Amino acid sequence: MKFKLLLMTLMGLLFFAPLRAQDVAVKTNLLYDALLTADLGVEVGVAPQWTVELTGNLNAWTIDDRRWKQWNFQPEARYWFCQAFAGHFVGAHLIGGQYNFGHLGTDFKFLGTDFSKLKDYRFQGWMAGAGVAYGYTWLLNKRWSMEAEIGLGWIYTRYDQFECRDCGQRIRRNVPHNYVGPTKAALNLIYNF
Repeated sequence: MKFKLLLMTLMGLLFFAPLRAQDVAVKTNLLYDALLTADLGVEVGVAPQWTVELTGNLNAWTIDDRRWKQWNFQPEARYWFCQAFAGHFVGAHLIGGQYNFGHLGTDFKFLGTDFSKLKDYRFQGWMAGAGVAYGYTWLLNKRWSMEAEIGLGWIYTRYDQFECRDCGQRIRRNVPHNYVGPTKAALNLIYNF
């Protein structure tokens, strides 16, 4: 309930706050684009040094028998050290979504998560979490800019595990998992209105 209230408040700030043209930016994360993940973000200035952002992405493709389907959204509040939309910033973000992964040729462990299991099993579930971020935005001209951002945080997930990618029976149900580590990596191309 608290999460829904926070999301509704953020949406209200994005769509109902009095805006000037230079207080709105639309962006795409080039890292996600390179991974064939559709991505779109909107950032709105709410004070001289504060902005709020809402990004979402969708990957609904199966390529070469590999399944990496997911959607998620990530609202973020940002504090800019000099002025909004330029230079250094820090942020706090939430993340939520669903996923369906399987038949991926990964063979590594990272911060307590064994990604090698994605080779022989399919995992389907939901996730929610929070984190903090640091970034920098370079102004290219009046309308265009580039931004780099990295975030760290915690994600809680519950998933079902299946025997294989498309077939097979469920072998584990409603398994909890906690992940702590990178929660955001972005190289954004931005258009400023």
